[in-house]
Amino acid sequence: MFGAATTAHAQDARLIDYKMAGDATRMRIVMNFDREPEPKWFLLRSPHRLVIDLPGSQLVIDPQQLKPRGLVAGVQYGKLDDSVSRLVLAGKGPFLVDKIDVLQNEGAPGYRIVADIAAASNAEFESALAIQAATTGSTVSTPKTARVGTDAPVAAKPFTIVIDPGHGGIDGGAEGPSGTVEKDITLAFSRQLKERLESVGAYKVELTRDGDEFLRLDDRVRIARQAGADLMISVHADTIRLKGIRGATVYTMSDKASDAEAQALADRENLSDALAGVDIAEENHAVSDILIDLIRRETHTFSIKFARLLVGELSNSIGMINNPHRSAGFRVLKAPDVPSVLVELGYLSNTEDEERLRNPEWRSKASDSIANAVQGFVAGLQRAGG
Repeated sequence: MFGAATTAHAQDARLIDYKMAGDATRMRIVMNFDREPEPKWFLLRSPHRLVIDLPGSQLVIDPQQLKPRGLVAGVQYGKLDDSVSRLVLAGKGPFLVDKIDVLQNEGAPGYRIVADIAAASNAEFESALAIQAATTGSTVSTPKTARVGTDAPVAAKPFTIVIDPGHGGIDGGAEGPSGTVEKDITLAFSRQLKERLESVGAYKVELTRDGDEFLRLDDRVRIARQAGADLMISVHADTIRLKGIRGATVYTMSDKASDAEAQALADRENLSDALAGVDIAEENHAVSDILIDLIRRETHTFSIKFARLLVGELSNSIGMINNPHRSAGFRVLKAPDVPSVLVELGYLSNTEDEERLRNPEWRSKASDSIANAVQGFVAGLQRAGG
């Protein structure tokens, strides 16, 4: 809390309740008032913060509702002076404000402030700050068509790839007959792939984890978005009851699984958070903006294009299962604006695949194939003017 306590005025808008909901990629903050508030807001860096000033308002919030969650790393509030209250939300890294609206409650007295924020790259956050500095320095409640950062100039940047080594920490993932643990294989391969891609000299490459640490699925997506990823590759190595099945598979995101095996795999991978004791209840982020819907469709198209290139390259080098491009509702592939694929390098339940996955030379061959697919994908984007 900050600021000195002051006497409430009869005409002040009084906060009735405060709620936050969402995950590490997108959050909604809702504040209900007994009368119409007049918020003004602005962004601050170091750390990344959203500041909402509320002239003529009184804030008293249940401490339980202020606990950090999702994209919000902390909340503070208090009085600036006798007439203005201030709420400060600190983000878990950079973010953008999608909207801040003041809406009249339907079927009940009072008004509510609805603030939506989404994980973004630091460049996008800095662009939003530049627009803020060039205008009024703060913004009143925002129409959906006037989002902060939408008109910012985009600086040239290298094609950015985020590699996501599956599992980690308390979540070991699958285990092979000889004791090979999935989290170790995915990290070793991801490091090798990162080195191979960086050797091209044209890409910026980041890992979601570079050690034996547990990451929530939505944190993996957040890291990709905040890195400004142009492509995300999630690396896994599964097991299956049928020991004779071997070979790689490439998965893309879909609401309906392509087959029962893909659905079963997505169900297992999506349980990663639950295995570590993390609440996996998902928020329903309804698409309220046709622009966001179009972005998701375009992203899905790019994901499929890369997946097809990847299948072609891997088929020529390490071998793949039947119907090697499959799809299901993987939570780690849900970034609306980052083309993403999940690569199952092979089956640890198969002794041949387990041996190959442990072999650095085999992993090098697979890395070469993925690098070739990336090169073809980037060349296609450049030809299309992307």
